[in-house]
Amino acid sequence: METNWEKLRPTLFEAIGTTVYLVGVTFVVAGTLGLILGTALHTTRKGGLLANRPVHLVLNVLVNVVRPIPFIILLAALGPITLEVVGTTIGSEAALFVMIVAATFGIARIVEQNLVTVEPGVLEAARAAGAGPLRIILTLLIPEALGPLILGYTFVVIAIVDISAMAGTVGGGGLGDFALVYGYQQFDWEVTIVATLIIIAGVQGVQFLGNALARKVLRR
Repeated sequence: METNWEKLRPTLFEAIGTTVYLVGVTFVVAGTLGLILGTALHTTRKGGLLANRPVHLVLNVLVNVVRPIPFIILLAALGPITLEVVGTTIGSEAALFVMIVAATFGIARIVEQNLVTVEPGVLEAARAAGAGPLRIILTLLIPEALGPLILGYTFVVIAIVDISAMAGTVGGGGLGDFALVYGYQQFDWEVTIVATLIIIAGVQGVQFLGNALARKVLRR
């Protein structure tokens, strides 16, 4: 049976828009929260700028507990919390909330691992010169790790695109849902292939941009 693209085109564009919305908002919100949490993990560790063993232990355990949970299970596990925060457990907003939670803890670990690469002696020199912790973090620690952080965030965007494909399980829409509902379930492989190619093109674009930005920063 020939694919009726005249009928499916508006749905496809809507699915693209939903995916861009889910990925974009998740990246901005989780990227910010993850940067804060990851920086807190790094600075509160032993020998860090704000060394605090109890705080570091709590944050580390929290990240270790949430980060490995498969997204589809996290959707179900966070159902009661999602209902309280969003008011529903279905739809784009419900999926978006869980995506932000999942991405935040994943980004936090990536940020921490990249900040570890900054030479401790540089931070100690700044501290000896009288710079406060916040100033060191904002003007030295994060800028020094900016190149690797950009590459890490590029990987995160691609991971967010991946989990956005599962948003359809709670009626979140997007390209993943479009491919499953109008392609796989209807045995229309053309629809599935088109949706897949659009996702691949988007991911390639993000990867190219991330690599270019990282190279520019690392040349400085």
